Amino acid sequence: MDENRRAFLDDLLSTATPSGFETAGQRTWVAYVSEFADEVRTDDYGNAVAIVEGGDTEVALAGHGDEIGFMVRDVEDSGMIRMTPIGGSDRTISKGQHVRIHTDDGPVPGVVGQTAIHLRDPEEDKVDDIEEQHVDIGVEDGEAAEELVEVGDPITFDQTISDLAGERVAARGLDNRIGIWAAAEGLRRAAERGPEATVYAVSTVQEELGLQGAKMVGFDLAPDAVVATDVTHATDAPGTPSGKETGLELGAGPVVARGSANHPKVVSAVREAAAEADIDVQLQATGSRTGTDADAFFTSRGGIPSLNLGVPNRYMHTPVEVLDLEDLDATADLLAEFALSAHDQEFSVDI
Repeated sequence: MDENRRAFLDDLLSTATPSGFETAGQRTWVAYVSEFADEVRTDDYGNAVAIVEGGDTEVALAGHGDEIGFMVRDVEDSGMIRMTPIGGSDRTISKGQHVRIHTDDGPVPGVVGQTAIHLRDPEEDKVDDIEEQHVDIGVEDGEAAEELVEVGDPITFDQTISDLAGERVAARGLDNRIGIWAAAEGLRRAAERGPEATVYAVSTVQEELGLQGAKMVGFDLAPDAVVATDVTHATDAPGTPSGKETGLELGAGPVVARGSANHPKVVSAVREAAAEADIDVQLQATGSRTGTDADAFFTSRGGIPSLNLGVPNRYMHTPVEVLDLEDLDATADLLAEFALSAHDQEFSVDI
């Protein structure tokens, strides 16, 4: 990945975008795509769409810009802050973490408290629910805390981006800033070669709260087909239950989902584009649902042919998600190849 593309990825990952509070990240994305898109527009909730004009066929390359997190639920008289989750936050990894509370006046640092091992009763050791955990921002009482934070302020882990061996990277919120990176890059790479279809890149909001942004965009945009890029579970690390193993690996390429929301003609088109461009892909069975924006797009406007294209990811919904940048780069290439071939496609099943 070249320096400019990596800088864009780092900018996205360094910007807090908990669901419902995505504005700063959406601004970063819009600034990037505005350099090459013919038009960029946003809606009232912050969904962003970049457009490269082509022919009558219209295809969308989508990702969601939000991340999981927490929110200030209550400020106690002691000054300790009680939390509530935003999206699928994991109660087993939140204690002992550095966090940032994002206020209108800027971020307030804090830590999620954990009773020292010396003081805990081993027979009563358990993982507290998120609602029972607390954030310590260092103040002496509730009045001092309320001068700094308000109920409803979002909270994210304070985590760095770490380059691991080879092309592997670890960060919080790879789910799913990598998806909007890929959508933007797929659009840019297609634009350089002059697509004959009209191509949209989309960064949706509030996916982690029930695919809400995709419902809005799918209804408003109504393209002929959409490819929603999101992370998917790489099961090549220790700890995966045997019944959940899929054979998906880091470094083996993007993942084409089959079944449920994944329209067979879009699946075929993407696989053909991968074969033509010599891009390795992996396959994933999704018999009931994908758990991604594709599940919302495919029922919008009476049915939009959709596909979930995954990037293998270890340790999802933790502060140390890991992926291979070569998989991510290949995903952007594949999105571009699909967009460039879309004008020749018929996205409906033969009956």
